[in-house]
Amino acid sequence: MAKARVAKGSVRKRSAGILMFRRRGSAPELLLVHPGGPFWKNKDLGAWSIPKGEYLEGEDALAVARREFEEETGTRPQGDCVPLGEIVQAGGKVVTAFALDGDFDPATLRSNSFEIEWPPKSGRKASFPEVDRAQWFSPAEARERILKSQSELIDRLLRALGR
Repeated sequence: MAKARVAKGSVRKRSAGILMFRRRGSAPELLLVHPGGPFWKNKDLGAWSIPKGEYLEGEDALAVARREFEEETGTRPQGDCVPLGEIVQAGGKVVTAFALDGDFDPATLRSNSFEIEWPPKSGRKASFPEVDRAQWFSPAEARERILKSQSELIDRLLRALGR
């Protein structure tokens, strides 16, 4: 994978997140979330993500991953997390990920919201959920839906599960 360029003297943005999985039959299912807002409204394949969010240097990545999962889904993740390491997204952001064996009902999704000017240059502000959908996918389906730069996390999870 090509390394993203970062301007000299700049600091890469960092995010931490959780790739939740559950065991159903012979293969695991993976929980992904779809970003909210007008830009992502009609995007599907290659648009989904693990629940994640930015953090500052000095913050504990696992604590941030748990906090962001809760902010984006409305559910506090419980249980022991397994480190999946870091990936670099296309825009240069470094994502530290953890795997968690758990369960979540997408019908209970309650995400934080954000505000932007919408429509652009209208002078009006509109509020949108950070995440508008959550869904369980097979590993193959998840590979099609997830941001391309995050697909390595699926491979790492499957290796950790001995698949």
